[in-house]
Amino acid sequence: MRLFTLATLAPTCLIAGAAISGGIWVAMAVFYLTALTSILDRLVQIAAPTQEFPSGNGLSVTLALAHFALLPLVVAGLAGDGPGAWEKLGLFFAAGLFFGQVSNANAHELIHRGPRHLHRLGMWVYITLLFGHHTSAHVLVHHRHVATRADPNTSRRGESFYRYALRAWVGSFRKGYRAEATRLTQMNRPAWRNPYLVYTGGAVICVALAVAVSTKALAYYVALAGYAQMQLLMSDYVQHYGLTRAINAQGKPQPVGAEHSWNSPHWFSSALLLNATRHSDHHAHPTRHYPSLTLPKDAPMLPKPLPLMAAIALVPQLWHRMMHPALDRLRHA
Repeated sequence: MRLFTLATLAPTCLIAGAAISGGIWVAMAVFYLTALTSILDRLVQIAAPTQEFPSGNGLSVTLALAHFALLPLVVAGLAGDGPGAWEKLGLFFAAGLFFGQVSNANAHELIHRGPRHLHRLGMWVYITLLFGHHTSAHVLVHHRHVATRADPNTSRRGESFYRYALRAWVGSFRKGYRAEATRLTQMNRPAWRNPYLVYTGGAVICVALAVAVSTKALAYYVALAGYAQMQLLMSDYVQHYGLTRAINAQGKPQPVGAEHSWNSPHWFSSALLLNATRHSDHHAHPTRHYPSLTLPKDAPMLPKPLPLMAAIALVPQLWHRMMHPALDRLRHA
């Protein structure tokens, strides 16, 4: 657990320093989340562990609490008069990467937990990023329909990230709501128990708090949440691009297998993202805690580390040139 702890908590300290003092702290935060991660992934090769590890709940709770402290601190730093324009740009970039990748990966872990307090902790991380509906849509829609046309968060071959992002955001919001409404009907519970009331109400409270600070704070908060949301959507885009489940004669998709998610074996980015890079095993065992996730031998591997592939996906022509041959090789394997 030491690697997970060091990899994920170090940027919280750097971003906090950047929000308070600016200067060298901003440079270190950006360097850590970009160049250093890439360098360590390239230079250090460590075999994937196979033994079981501790559950990791303590680190997840710590990261969630750090998220709740960092978000207003970053917004205050951006909206304040202290840092210069370049420092604010660096702070926004580093914080957006942290909230959209590390906080997202951690909230994703928590919403899969059985204990209610852990699930709700992850839910509130998403709510503060104005993305609360992901709590329902991910568990009830994505995991059920992944690698099919019924899943709005499965990216299709030839689809650019920009086209995908709008479809996935709107589609997951709608389908998540319908799934929750259906679940309430089946449980014979009233409509007001739908968690979408909490998602939207919580978002309204967060926005109202930002407004109470200043209109500038509101603008930075909404922009930061939007940037983090794009990071989250990018993760799904990269990790499921072009992979589909076969449909049988009865119209049902084949069971979810290792071949329906892209993975990355790179050690440091995997630790930073709480093993979200071992995506096939997560879909096979959604309740398995992140330290115990493994890399199946037959799982498709991304050509480069997940964070780097996310950057490449911003250029559709380059992304398609890299990924389509990989898809073709899988099809003929």
